[in-house]
Amino acid sequence: MVGYYNLCIDGKTNEAIMETIIHEVGMRDGLQVEKAVVPTDQKIRWIEALILSGVDIVQLGSFVHPGKVPQMADTDQLFAHFSQPGRKARPVTLSGLVLNEKGLERGMTCGVEQFCMGVSASDTHSRKNTGMSTPEATERIMAMAHNAVAAGKAVQVSVQSAFGCGYEGVVPEEKVLEIVRRYLDAGLRTISLADTAGHAIPDQVERLFGSILELDPRAECACHFHDTYGLAMANACAALRCGVKYFEAAFAGLGGCPFTAVAAGNLCTEDFVHLLQRMGRRRDIQLDKLVATASETGQFLRRTLPGTVHRTGPMRDVRPEAQAAQG
Repeated sequence: MVGYYNLCIDGKTNEAIMETIIHEVGMRDGLQVEKAVVPTDQKIRWIEALILSGVDIVQLGSFVHPGKVPQMADTDQLFAHFSQPGRKARPVTLSGLVLNEKGLERGMTCGVEQFCMGVSASDTHSRKNTGMSTPEATERIMAMAHNAVAAGKAVQVSVQSAFGCGYEGVVPEEKVLEIVRRYLDAGLRTISLADTAGHAIPDQVERLFGSILELDPRAECACHFHDTYGLAMANACAALRCGVKYFEAAFAGLGGCPFTAVAAGNLCTEDFVHLLQRMGRRRDIQLDKLVATASETGQFLRRTLPGTVHRTGPMRDVRPEAQAAQG
C-alpha cells in the first residue's frame, strides 16, 4: 500500500511516496522475556496466523545461546519448518536476528531470508547484550553483514539504544550517526534505529531519521520502538512523517530486551495497523487475524497483555443512518 508522507530534512517538508512495511517481531522480541517457554507447536500456530494476516516480514527468532535466552532455543527448528515447500500460506519474508558469526552460520544453514544484526550505541548495553564494546561489535557486524550480502541474503543493520540507554542515559546523536555512516559507506542502506530503552521522543525521532536521509536519500529507514514510557505510538507517527519505511512491531504489544535496565513491550502491531487503516492505508492486512492472535496469546500466557485494540476491538465506521440521526 502506498501513501503520501512528509519527508523531514533540515526542517523542510517535501511530499514523498513511501511504502509502509510491517516487520512483525513478536515471536522474537515479544517472547524472549517470557519466563515460561512456549512450546514449538504453539509458536508454529501463531506464526501461521501472523503470515495469514498479511504482514510483510515475520521474525521467527534469534540465534543466541539457549542458556541465555531459553525461549529462542527452537529458532533453527522454526526456520527449518517454514522453509519447507508449502509451509508459508502466502509470500512473506522470514527474518532472524544474529549477534555473532556462529549465529550467522546457523541462520545460513536453516533458511533465514533476511538477517537482522546491529550495534548498540551504548557501550554498557553492548557489553551486556553481546559481551563486546561498541567498536568491537561494529567491526564484527560489518564483516558479518558483508558475508550475508555475498551469500545473496537481505540484510538489515541497526543501531540499538539509538535514542538513549537505561544504563548510560543520554546517547549522543553524533555517536549514532557515526555508526550509520559506517553502514552507508559499506553500501548497507536498510538501517534501523532501535529505541531499546524506550527513551525516544517524537522530535528526536524526526531529527535522527532526517539526518540519515540527509546523509543518503537512498537509505531505507526502519524503526523499532518500545513503549516503556508510553511513547511508542507517538514515535511511530513521527517516523511516518519522516518517510521511515519499515516498522518493527509485536502482536499484543509483547516484548522487551532482557539486557536493558527496564524491559517493556514493543509498539503493538494490531494497534499500529489499526491506525494505518484509519488513515486509509494497509487495508490489505487482516486486522481481525492480528487481534485474534493477540487475544489467544493473552489467554495462553494467562494475563492481560499491553496492546489496546485486541481488548477494545477495532473502531468501526459509523453507519449512514447513524450519521443522519446525529446530523
